[in-house]
Amino acid sequence: MNPLLQNTLILALIAGFACMEYVSRRYRDTVQATANDTRLEVLMFLSLIAISQPLALFGSNALCAWLMPAQRNVFADLPWWAMVAAFLVADDMTQYWWHRLSHTPLLWPLHRAHHSANYMSIRITYRNNFFYYLMMPGLWLGGVLLYLGMGQVYVTYLVVKIAVILGAHSAWRWDEPLYRVKALAPVMWVVERTISTPATHWAHHALTNRDGIGHYKGNFGNLLFFWDVLFGSAHITRQYPPAVGLQDDRLFGAEHWAHQMFYPLARSKREHSALRPGGRPYEDGQQEVQVEAHDLGGRMQSGAQ
Repeated sequence: MNPLLQNTLILALIAGFACMEYVSRRYRDTVQATANDTRLEVLMFLSLIAISQPLALFGSNALCAWLMPAQRNVFADLPWWAMVAAFLVADDMTQYWWHRLSHTPLLWPLHRAHHSANYMSIRITYRNNFFYYLMMPGLWLGGVLLYLGMGQVYVTYLVVKIAVILGAHSAWRWDEPLYRVKALAPVMWVVERTISTPATHWAHHALTNRDGIGHYKGNFGNLLFFWDVLFGSAHITRQYPPAVGLQDDRLFGAEHWAHQMFYPLARSKREHSALRPGGRPYEDGQQEVQVEAHDLGGRMQSGAQ
């Protein structure tokens, strides 16, 4: 598959999922994005395809040419399945661990933007901090595999991965009707333990874990959900959380798009924020208590008027 066909298929995937979000009315009914959200999502998508991904791929190629010039295309004769396995480990498994580490206090500010949306849609797929992708090990290791001669499978691998990731974030929950078909139960049992689905990934974006559905401290897989099964972070319910997003944004208002995208170069001035020195995200219990108090205060104030 050549790059032109690859890009055509990726655009077709984006258009297809966007169409399904519209036709199913899921976008109209669930996506309430602000101008702040739109700026962040558009600029992050453009910066990824124009800066971060090319820099990682061409940068790793240049480093390989400098450090191991004799190894160029050394693995070009490997069978296709071996090349796919190499990408699954070097790109997808490392992205699983990068994602998992990004839910620790140290790296959370670089990933927080992805969870600050209070809706699910393909538009949030690449919503992250600029440095999140620039530092992602999988992008750089993918460039190494391309240097070693595995480019013939990379374009196909990338199209499949993007299809799964878009589907997992889509407002249109493609897996939902399939769970209702009893004959497909064995198939879906395998599918939901193999790739990321809306049900498992929506749980990762949940506002809370307290309902037994949300699991924002797990379900980290991108293409393969199998990594969550293998490394003990999987939570499968075949249900969807009633709300997604971040509790501190509900309490204190959304962070400015520039702070979310360019932290630590741009830092929040919000009193409670992970996007400033010394700031950190709330724990779930603390969040719930404060949100309930906040909502109760609002109801009391409304009743007094």
